[in-house]
Amino acid sequence: MIPYFFGYGSLVNRNTHTYPDARPAQLSGWRRVWVRTAKRDVVFLSVEPDIETNIDGLIAAVPGADWHALDAREYGYDRLSSGTAVLHDVLPAPDMAHYSIAPQHRHAGGDHAILLSYLDVVVQGFYREYGLEGVTRFFDTTQGWDTPILNDRAAPRYPRHQTLTRQETALVDDHLARLVAQL
Repeated sequence: MIPYFFGYGSLVNRNTHTYPDARPAQLSGWRRVWVRTAKRDVVFLSVEPDIETNIDGLIAAVPGADWHALDAREYGYDRLSSGTAVLHDVLPAPDMAHYSIAPQHRHAGGDHAILLSYLDVVVQGFYREYGLEGVTRFFDTTQGWDTPILNDRAAPRYPRHQTLTRQETALVDDHLARLVAQL
């Protein structure tokens, strides 16, 4: 049987990959968190266990169980078996995996920042898959919004950056303003 992955960040945006049979799903017992790591020079999304949280995402098939390309894209992360934590509609249930930066590779300090071009891609994916409520859930189920954000929209540094509509850009900016007001 073909295995699947669960994506919770940029992999939710179908424009960033060509994996087949992509569909919405949820990961139960995990939350998203912005993480600094020595393996990357910017802050990326990861997940950590949180029994009270379910997060939206996208699952997709990994043809031929060839994880090489996806593992290369997700370098710096560990691929973990999701077991039965992913809620989905694929029958029979395939083996499922998700990626997480291991605690020993995380750094609390440093001057790494979240790339706005990366966040834009993530939010665009959530908006297309889950609508306005899904974007709000994304922001509300992600920790670490006190991390600096580098506005690189004029010269995107994220390699899979996308062009956003004015509405999508406003969604990102409005939610960031909301979160800053709450800090």
